[in-house]
Amino acid sequence: MSLPDQERPLHALVLAPRGRDSALVRSLLEQAGLESIICRDVPDVASKLGDDVAFAFMTDEGVRSADLRPLRRWIATQAKWSDLPFILVTERGGSPDRNPMSAHMLEALANVSFIERPFHATTLQSLVGATLKSRLRQIEARSLLEALQRLNDELEHRVDERTRQLQHAHDQLMAQIAERARTEEQLRHMQKIESIGELTGGVAHDFNNLLTAVLGNLELLRKRVPANPSTDRLIDGALQGAQRGAALTQRLLAFARRQALEPKPVDLAALVTGMGDLLRRSIGPTVEITFDLAPGLPAALADANQIELALLNLAVNARDAMPDGGTVSISLGTAESTATSDLAAGRYLVLTVSDTGVGMDAATLQRAIEPFFSTKEVGKGTGLGLSMIHGLAQQLKGALRLSSEPGKGTVAELWLPVAEHAADVAVADVPVEDKRARRGGTLLFVDDDFLIRLSTVSLLEDLGYTVIPAGSGAEALELLREGKEIDLLITDYAMPGMTGMQLAQSARALRPGLRILLATGYADLPARAALDLPRLSKPYHQRELARQISTLLA
Repeated sequence: MSLPDQERPLHALVLAPRGRDSALVRSLLEQAGLESIICRDVPDVASKLGDDVAFAFMTDEGVRSADLRPLRRWIATQAKWSDLPFILVTERGGSPDRNPMSAHMLEALANVSFIERPFHATTLQSLVGATLKSRLRQIEARSLLEALQRLNDELEHRVDERTRQLQHAHDQLMAQIAERARTEEQLRHMQKIESIGELTGGVAHDFNNLLTAVLGNLELLRKRVPANPSTDRLIDGALQGAQRGAALTQRLLAFARRQALEPKPVDLAALVTGMGDLLRRSIGPTVEITFDLAPGLPAALADANQIELALLNLAVNARDAMPDGGTVSISLGTAESTATSDLAAGRYLVLTVSDTGVGMDAATLQRAIEPFFSTKEVGKGTGLGLSMIHGLAQQLKGALRLSSEPGKGTVAELWLPVAEHAADVAVADVPVEDKRARRGGTLLFVDDDFLIRLSTVSLLEDLGYTVIPAGSGAEALELLREGKEIDLLITDYAMPGMTGMQLAQSARALRPGLRILLATGYADLPARAALDLPRLSKPYHQRELARQISTLLA
């Protein structure tokens, strides 16, 4: 990210008195193109604060027993456009129930992001990038406010000279200024949401890697441990917990708009009809459910599995809004849209879920799609359901529209584009039988994470393949140059030094006919990838590995 042209370049302040923390942070910031100043203590940090500071990076041992009043005074007197970010490294994260000090830090520093030790370098780089982007947007806002102030001064002088002649123009301009203020407020809000999305996507990607190793080892453990009801129950419980974690990361990635989607023509009417029994079981006997599905509708361009999840979320939300029972109505139809702020002009399928519940007031409705916002009791929801559906709709070039009034229920509309060419219409992925090919093929598996290599290599060997592991793209290319016979290359995408896509291009240059499978924790592929490769989404099960490999080697 390029830094703004100004007299003093942006830099970061670093207060990290323990060990080599300050040197490590300085090195990471230099890689991001940002200079840093090492501070001795909190008063030193406060003395160096200014408009040219991008953010202050501090560790809890540097502030735990310090007097924070100098920082409070500076924060209280900073310019209106400024909301200086702080990054605080703690031993127990930023959750108040785990780290009582976090509430004190939030109150003292205002705009503070927490990162828990130990942390991955990529996680810190992601947080630094999001924080720097937020500060740059503030500086851009300062320029707009200064320009606006100059414009106001000029207009006031003109109004003083010709009050009657320019009164009408003055009124119009005041309306424009008010609209600009509202737009700037919305921009600041979107900047915060964007920063959360950047951080969320990175954390979910790392968590998917961990879940890949956990699920792989649990599947192998269930096969190799002698059958025992007690042991089976423990392993099944661990598998269910890991799968729930995988579902949560999918919601996080959907909010961040980074989950891998497979849009294809989908018969929404058949999809909704096929989910009828599941929806009735999910909302319970106290709620009536009705369907109004217009006949002869065109197919929608969507991901069937994600639409099923979104519909189930909307139905459960409707049920929760009717604690004393009521009616959930699900309808499907078509609509034409002109170009709007959330939709391009065109023809759309509109999936509507309405309820007769308590409804929402205007303030709650405005925040309904914010991540982690929920009106439910603690433990009753993550606050990611509607934000996930909103992110999914945007990825599919559609929209989620909500309307509600207290006491009159809520209407949720999921707008999805009509598929232009719907030769093959799908409702959902057809399960593929988990068969072990046992063809004795040789696979080259590449992943920089040791735990994933260990578990996946074992899964592949259990399927009957000969597996050659590699920890980097360079190591994999060296194996290919040695002339080893390889039937299939399986590579992770997000690897340091050489991405999976770069490895695939180099591998195809060495062996033009080589089959390649790309594994990824989220949809982080470049928009114009040189190769169109089949993808395997993390975390994956052994049956998914077997199905993909069997298809590619067939």
